Formats: sequence, structure tokens, C-alpha cells
Amino acid sequence: MITPKILLGALAILLAASAGAQKRYELTVREAVELAYKNVAEVKNAQIDYRLQDAKNKEITGQALPQLSGTVSGNYYTSLPQFLFPDATSTAVYSILKDEGVSGSGGPITKVPEPTLRQVSFQQPSNLQFSAQLTQLLFQPDVFVGLQARKTALDYNTALIEQVKERVKDSAYNRYYAILVAQKQLFYLNEGVARLEKLYRDDSIMYKNGFAERLDLERVQVQLNNLRTTRNIVQSGVDLSYAALKFALGLSQRDTVVLKEELNESSIKDGLLEDAFKYEDRPEIRTLGITRRLQELDLKRNRLGYYPTVSALGNFTRGGQGRNVFLNNGSVWINSSFVGLNINVPIFDGFQRKYKIQQSRLNIEKLDNTITNVKQAIDFDQVVSKTSLVNALENLDIQVRNRALAEKVYNTTKLKFEQGLGSSFEVLQSDSDLQTAQSNYFNALYQATVARVSYLRSLGKLE
Repeated sequence: MITPKILLGALAILLAASAGAQKRYELTVREAVELAYKNVAEVKNAQIDYRLQDAKNKEITGQALPQLSGTVSGNYYTSLPQFLFPDATSTAVYSILKDEGVSGSGGPITKVPEPTLRQVSFQQPSNLQFSAQLTQLLFQPDVFVGLQARKTALDYNTALIEQVKERVKDSAYNRYYAILVAQKQLFYLNEGVARLEKLYRDDSIMYKNGFAERLDLERVQVQLNNLRTTRNIVQSGVDLSYAALKFALGLSQRDTVVLKEELNESSIKDGLLEDAFKYEDRPEIRTLGITRRLQELDLKRNRLGYYPTVSALGNFTRGGQGRNVFLNNGSVWINSSFVGLNINVPIFDGFQRKYKIQQSRLNIEKLDNTITNVKQAIDFDQVVSKTSLVNALENLDIQVRNRALAEKVYNTTKLKFEQGLGSSFEVLQSDSDLQTAQSNYFNALYQATVARVSYLRSLGKLE
């Protein structure tokens, strides 16, 4: 029988399990980026590709090491293979008789008959053989160039990991700062709702006492409703932004994320004067540079294809034959061994190697064009991002001043209203202007934040 205590205990276990499945993260933006590096599948797969390349390198290394193989073979002939073997006995006798001039029943022997063919087997019914062969590659161009390319191949995969991390970092920064801006906007919207609610209460009292019109009260109500709607929209946006950030960091949607940083105008401008740049700061250029080195090694491999391939080998074989070698019944065992040197000299391949070399050179030329184009794209990206940042910062400064002026106008209008020298309509209008100024400020703040991230990324300095 299930008692209430059992039900409560089961419920407690379920709640504990549910709580254990959720995690809480308090993060700065850099901590968020590091967390993304550990969790995002794209980064994990890039790191797996590095390990795959490392395994491939070891496979190539194995081709240059001694190769040892063993073979065991056995058979039993149910019917022995036969050969036609000439029986030269009668032929030899007749040959002597002819030479000696001996006569037969038909006179002197003058013709030697053809030898008689008999079926003979040289194979024993039972055979067993053990052999071992050792091969050592001494020189093979593609293998030895592959050995030289091992570190470069790993460097290439490292550069690919950096490119993936750069994309993940850019996404994490933008989503993190978008939440900070939205939360700050939500804070001011809550203040605006509180202001209008107080104005509505004040107008209600004045309306009851005959000092205000119903129209004034309804105007406040309309603006209050609109502001509450805007607040709800921004709150939903914040919730969705947190969900997007969790996805960008590779976290479960059940987890809780708390942002430890605050966003302000000074933090956006910090470090922007440190704009020294070289192309190698960008992971794309580093990746292309390593790709070019790999193409050069491919060209070297094709050139060395004209060289011979040299390998040494040795073999040892022990074989047994007899009526039943598997039971060692009257069997004979024979050993054999040899050592040798194989030299494979390419003589003519229909000009295949020539055109492979030509393809490698053209690939390098094509890659040089790509590098030039990427550098031009980086230059353009920097010009655009710097111009956008300068404009965004100028607009932010303007909106900061506008917001301060709107706050000053609102405070003055509100004071006049409280002293009976102004109307609620004037307060409502100044509050609307303040909300517009605040909205413009937050939009400018977000645009400046995005422009800062884009500019630092264009310099390869987004940490």
C-alpha cells in the first residue's frame, strides 16, 4: 500500500534529481567564451579532427618502420597432381643396339623408338609451410615527404580550431552584450512604468477633486498601457536572448546563467586605440599560410616521384612434406631463407608526373591569389568596421546627452506639476520624450557594442 510518506519521499527524490540536472553559471564575457570552447559541438569536432590528423601522422610514420608479416599454409591432396614424364629406358637400349649394329627379327636395328610417357607425381599428399617476411622501406618519396608534412598538417588543424573558436567567440560576445543592453533597457522601462503609475494615481486624485479632466487621465492610461506592452516585449526578448546565449555556449536550456559584467559607455571605448595590426593576427591568414606550405610539400612529393623506390626484405620459410605431415608421420622438414633489395625505377609514366607537378604549381598560384583576395577583404572589413565604430560612438555620445537633457526636462516638468504650475499633459509629454531618448540611447549602445566587437574581430584582437 502506497502511503503519503512514500509519495512525499518519491516527490523529494524527483525534485532532487531535477535540481541536480540543472546548473547555475555566473559568467563574465571571457568566462562565457571559455565555457563555449568546452561545450560547443563545432569546437569539439575541430579538436577531434586534430586528433584524427595526429592518428594519420602516426599511420604515415608506421610506413617508414619495419613491416613484419607471417604466413601459415597447409594442404592435403586427396588426388595427387600428375606429370607426364618420359621413360627413356627402352630408348637408351635401342640406341645402343643401333650403334652396335645388332640385328633383330626383321634385320638390323636402324630406328630408335620415341620414349614412353608415364604419369609421375612429385608432390607428397600432406604439406605444411610456415614463413615470415621482414620488409624495410629505405626510400620512397611520398612517404618521406609525408613524414616532413606531419607537423605542418597538425598546424593546419590547429589553425582550423582557431577559426572555429573565432566564430564561437564572436557569437558569444554579441549574445552576451545583447542581454546586458536589453536588461538595462528593461530596468529603465520598469522605472518608466512606475513613473506613469504614480502620475495616473495623482491624476485620479485630481480628477476626483475636480482639478483634472477625464481626458488627462485617459491619456496617461493609454501611455501606461503602451509602456507595459513594450516592457513585456523587452522581457520576452531578454528571455529569448538568454536561451540564445545558452545555445551559443553549448548549455542546456534548463541551466541558469547569470551575467556578472555591466555595460557602460566607458567599457565600450576601452582598448580601442591599440589598433596595431598584422595580417597574421587573423586566423584565416594563418590557415591559408599553412595551406600554402602543404601545397609546397605536395609539389616536392611530385618532383621526388622521379626518384626510385628502394626497400630491403628478408624471408624465412620452413616447410614440411610427407604422407601426413599434420601428424608428423614420416615427414621431412626443409628450411629456406633469403635476403634481397628491391629497387623500383620509374622510367616512363606517360607524362603523368609532369602534369601532377604542373597541377601543384597551379594550386600554389591559385592559393596566392586567394591569400591576396583575403587580405584585401580584411582591409575592407577594417575600414568598414572602423567607420561604423566611429559613427556608432559619435551617435552614442549624442544619445547620452539627449537622454540627460530629456531627464532634466522631465524632472523640471514634474516639479512644476507637483507645485501646481503645470499640467499632467506636459508631464506625460516630457515622459514620452524621455522614453524616446532612452530607447534611442539603448539602440545606440547596442550598435556601438556590436561595432566594437566587429572592429576588434577585424583586427584579430577579440579576446
